[in-house]
Amino acid sequence: MGKPNIGFVVGSASASSINRQLAQGLMKLIAPEANASLIEIAHLPLYNRDDDAAYPAVFQALKDQVKAQDGIVFVTPEQNRSVPALLKNALDAGSRPYGQGAWNGIPAAVIGTSPGAAATAMAQQHLRNILVFLDMPVMAQPEGFIRWSDGLIDAQGEIGEASRKFLQGYMSQFLAWVQVHRKA
Repeated sequence: MGKPNIGFVVGSASASSINRQLAQGLMKLIAPEANASLIEIAHLPLYNRDDDAAYPAVFQALKDQVKAQDGIVFVTPEQNRSVPALLKNALDAGSRPYGQGAWNGIPAAVIGTSPGAAATAMAQQHLRNILVFLDMPVMAQPEGFIRWSDGLIDAQGEIGEASRKFLQGYMSQFLAWVQVHRKA
């Protein structure tokens, strides 16, 4: 098999998002071993089940992009102790109409960063619950509660030295997870 396709979904629409910066740094870490791409979700309209009969093209495009992945890394901020509405909307849109979900069976990892000591622990737990329902095998260990600090990402967008070993190990473990749980 060739290099796996790994999609990164960032739960923030902010151009200066620290979670987007983390995702881009992680993408660079795995570049030699995988084809990494961002799955953009900020442009999606709100999901409405009334649209299930004539599914919107923008949602179908999301589903097509998701289905092309061998694994997906969710990089989420925490808002009000849970996942951001932007991310929940994308998960809902990609899982509908009922029985036609795009997420099913795709191995996933959950990680996020925040300046706070608990990082994004609550959002990650809520996200894991959602992903299990969507039938995504979610990597349990190592967990990725990353406290944002100066130097986490350097001026070139690379993971800084203090965090490189852990995050390289995290991504290596995820790539191994994808190989074991690769969707047929």
